[in-house]
Amino acid sequence: MQFPESWLREFCNPPISSAQLADTLTMAGMEVEEARPAAPPFAGVVVGQVLSVERHPNADRLNVCQVDAGIGTTLNIVCGAPNVRAGIKVPCALVGAALPPAEEGGAPFAIKRGQLRGVESQGMLCSARELKLSEDHGGLLILSDDAVVGQDIREHLRLDDTLLTLKLTPNLAHCLSVYGVARELSALTGAPLKTPSFPPVLPRFDDKLPVKVEAPDLCGRFSGRIVRRVNTKATTPAWMVDRLARCGQRSVTALVDISNYVMFEYGRPSHIFDLDKIHDRLVVRWGRAGETLKLLNGSTITVDEQVGVMADGVGETQSVESLAGIMGGDATAVSDDTKNVYVEAAFWWPEAVMGRSRRFNFSTDAGHRFERGVDPALTVEHIERITQLILDICGGEAGAMDDQVLNLPQAKPVTLRVARAAKIIGMPVSQAQCEGVMQRLGFAFTSAPGTITVTPPSWRFDLKIEEDLIEEVIKVIGYERLPVAPPQAALVPQVRSESQRGLDAVRHRLAALDYQETINFSFVDARWEHELAGNADPIKLVNPMAAHLAVMRSSLLGSLIGVLRLNLSRKATRVRVYEAGRTFRRDASVVDGPVSVAGVGQTLRIAGLAYGGADALQWGTKDRSVDFFDLKGDIEALLAPRIARFVAAEHPALHPGRCARIELDGVVIGHAGELHPKWRQAYELPHAPMLFELDAAALTARQLPSLTPVQRQQSVWRDLSLIAGELVTHDALMQAIGAAKSARLIRSTRLFDVYKPTTPSGEMKAGERSLSVRLELLDDEVTLTDERIDAAIAEVLSTLAQRLGVRLRA
Repeated sequence: MQFPESWLREFCNPPISSAQLADTLTMAGMEVEEARPAAPPFAGVVVGQVLSVERHPNADRLNVCQVDAGIGTTLNIVCGAPNVRAGIKVPCALVGAALPPAEEGGAPFAIKRGQLRGVESQGMLCSARELKLSEDHGGLLILSDDAVVGQDIREHLRLDDTLLTLKLTPNLAHCLSVYGVARELSALTGAPLKTPSFPPVLPRFDDKLPVKVEAPDLCGRFSGRIVRRVNTKATTPAWMVDRLARCGQRSVTALVDISNYVMFEYGRPSHIFDLDKIHDRLVVRWGRAGETLKLLNGSTITVDEQVGVMADGVGETQSVESLAGIMGGDATAVSDDTKNVYVEAAFWWPEAVMGRSRRFNFSTDAGHRFERGVDPALTVEHIERITQLILDICGGEAGAMDDQVLNLPQAKPVTLRVARAAKIIGMPVSQAQCEGVMQRLGFAFTSAPGTITVTPPSWRFDLKIEEDLIEEVIKVIGYERLPVAPPQAALVPQVRSESQRGLDAVRHRLAALDYQETINFSFVDARWEHELAGNADPIKLVNPMAAHLAVMRSSLLGSLIGVLRLNLSRKATRVRVYEAGRTFRRDASVVDGPVSVAGVGQTLRIAGLAYGGADALQWGTKDRSVDFFDLKGDIEALLAPRIARFVAAEHPALHPGRCARIELDGVVIGHAGELHPKWRQAYELPHAPMLFELDAAALTARQLPSLTPVQRQQSVWRDLSLIAGELVTHDALMQAIGAAKSARLIRSTRLFDVYKPTTPSGEMKAGERSLSVRLELLDDEVTLTDERIDAAIAEVLSTLAQRLGVRLRA
């Protein structure tokens, strides 16, 4: 929320500097995100009045003006602004003035006496853009008629002001107004608070617009009044336009400006209807499925039973005219032809407004306030304030006030234990101090020895538990008064089992393999879940932050593909990334616990993606694209010394012929492979990336080292050239060798050559190939004899023949 410091000091003016004021607010939880001057530094600019205007004799687009700048003599100034005319008052830069630089960091622009097309110019008439007050450069900045000629323009426009931008947390709804911040500032500093008064406007007639509130759970209080014979073409006063601009709000029309002004002033959103466009009456109710509404922003929405609305008409002829607590409708909007208006201010229950704006992909200042809570006690008083401003600016006659109180929040007393407060705060506090804090905050309370029971005021929706009051106590006393003391706690180091390694160790290993870590949202596009995870029923978010982030992810692959697309859009040619994060899937076996939610499985997984060259561009190796075996090598390096088994399988995201299921000790721990061609095309990728996703638990588990004596016997190696069918896989071949009776003598097995002739031969038929395998044989107890070696080889060949139809090549 942005507002000028001068407006804040009109309600509460503590004797502290701007910097101290900003620090006071920040230390109380109202973080001052920015404090910047209302205008850049400049000097020598005064209020000048144009006395006469004549055409420049040597230029079609220039005028020669006679200007009274209050210095005793009339100045001759050449001006090219299209809106210059006699009688107006504008900023006038005198000779010697220093204007803001044209570009940030540049030197000030000095005004000198000079000749323009043969006519002497003794100064400069300024636009708002030239003074860096706004981006408007359509002409001169025309001042009000009451501006004093010769007065310094900074003094006239009150430019020596500071614009404060607060970054407020959702529990500080009572600070979403200048008066709300001033109320807190008064409690923090002890400076007096100027309490506003709202004298009732004398009604000139008794007419009231019939209003029926059908949903007390939507609207707890509804107030409104008719104002007739309003001049909607009236000009908004300059002081109001200026204050709205310094709050970041542009001026629209007088009526809209008045409504916005009171919202910034007292935090009360309101709405002004064109009375003559309302049919019969207003009905406050929940929407009905299929009803549509064209909003003030021009968009048309469809509401349902979960959205509050204001409708007009009777019975089945009702039409929706406003989105309750969020935005008005176009059909009853005020215009230049409006003569009679209806001013409305209501209390909308926060739960009834919360999330509705985001559902329709827009947000409003009104919705932002109502979903956090707006004081229900002052709807009538704020309408009185709005009415008085309408009468002062637009004229008209006010009708009788209509106020319906139906269902207001009931404040539940909260008890503060002084001893508990001292323990939580970390320093001694007395009951008198706590009572003093409650008094300064304006809270009603009762005291008993050691306790204070507070009834939260109507403007505080955040006081629910004892800790909320403790926070108020230390906030007012001052966090800076907390003693500097070391923490006192029994710190017991947790020793990790040697059979486990930390996730950071896995991260370091991935970094050593040339992967870079990414961090992504846990909520993703539903399309990713359906296509890449095969999850037909993902966990949906009740209140998503964006339409494309509507479900919880059950796989990390979609996030990595999103990262790849982002990098490719920035001309990256080689991408190797990974992510370690939780995935979320429905699981009825999960029960509520300290770190679990019933029905939701939360598995920590690690996924990686490799795209582009297998190695960075270099002269030592030939450039080639990363393939499945590069990925397989990375996975084996991650799991080493444990040995995983890669089994051909299918996965929704991966190529059906280039995908493997990864098993460790017979348990499936993940999948790896190439992205499916249809998803490569759907996600507009030039080439298919290689992907893997593993359970983090499998990567953090490790085997304890065990001692093995140095072998006393020599190993024996035998090379076998085998003829096997093309469908015989490496995995099947290794398993068959391991199943032989002599497998206890086989220390290791390695495939070192594959050969397939271009044409079938007598020995090797069509569909067959040669596989060369090297066996290492060893008996730890005795030296192997040729007879035992030959017998072991024979058993291996017999097993291969029986299981796979493999025979020894001649």
